[in-house]
Amino acid sequence: MNAIQIDGKAIAETLRAQVARDLALLQAKFNVIPGLAVVLVGKDPASAVYVKAKIKQAQAVGFKSQQFLLPSNVDEIELLRLIEELNANDAIDGILVQLPLPGHIDRSRVLETIDPAKDVDGFHPYNVGRLAVGRPALAPCTPLGVVHLIKTVVSNLNGLDVVVIGRSNIVGKPLGLLLGDAGCTVTSAQLQTRGLPDLCRKADIVVAAAGCASLVRGDWLKQGAIVIDIGINRAIDSTGAARLVGDVAFAEASKRASYITPVPGGVGPMTVAYLLANTVTAAVSRRRLSLVGSHPESDHPWLSASESRFVQVNSRNALDKCDMTAF
Repeated sequence: MNAIQIDGKAIAETLRAQVARDLALLQAKFNVIPGLAVVLVGKDPASAVYVKAKIKQAQAVGFKSQQFLLPSNVDEIELLRLIEELNANDAIDGILVQLPLPGHIDRSRVLETIDPAKDVDGFHPYNVGRLAVGRPALAPCTPLGVVHLIKTVVSNLNGLDVVVIGRSNIVGKPLGLLLGDAGCTVTSAQLQTRGLPDLCRKADIVVAAAGCASLVRGDWLKQGAIVIDIGINRAIDSTGAARLVGDVAFAEASKRASYITPVPGGVGPMTVAYLLANTVTAAVSRRRLSLVGSHPESDHPWLSASESRFVQVNSRNALDKCDMTAF
């Protein structure tokens, strides 16, 4: 069997086109142009590339995007002050602080300062908690993108066995929740999980997000499995050249899988596309607007089925009034 590659670039382009249509509708119907603020601290080359891509795509679909570049030695208080200013700016619907942050800055404090209603990365504990208990919230972009990719190749996820390798707060944990909500039986695993290859051999879907190059081998998979590779690792090939590889041994896995995502070009484009989709969701939710049914060609892929609850996020101003005991 030669696996069919899931083209994340093409699917992300379709999603971006949907976002662009909804932006045009927001402007025409409500005179709203959503704003996205991206904050970059320091000059990490990889982070700079990611931020450039996000800003470029945001502008291409019609957002008002702003980029804030701060030196690596910026005082934490100054960074928090900037975030509070963005929270108070009604023209800004989404706030993204590019990770990682310099060691002297408390990442948790920074993420918790972002207004949950503008937390388009879905990292604020308020959104994380609501996601866990099935309440409306903004969800992390990569897990949303993974579920979307899977749904392009299998229409009914009910009862499917899924192994998610990796348990980060950004990918593994929220992805397990989303897949469980979609009807899957999810096994959360990590590098130290005993019998990991045997677990994978029983799975209908294997998702690799462990940050370990070529971890998942071909003989770990049952015939016809769906393989989603979230890993991005830099490896040196036989010629001495550096290249990006995933957490899955692609050539081996392709001989047994029915569908597989490449690296690059698989999950990555979907992550950025869902950042844009989340920003639309935030803009609509903060203003208590609705785009559902506004135009027949819009099926709002990020608001369908199990994702339909990721709207109507309470603003930070109302946070103290919420019943936090629900978490």
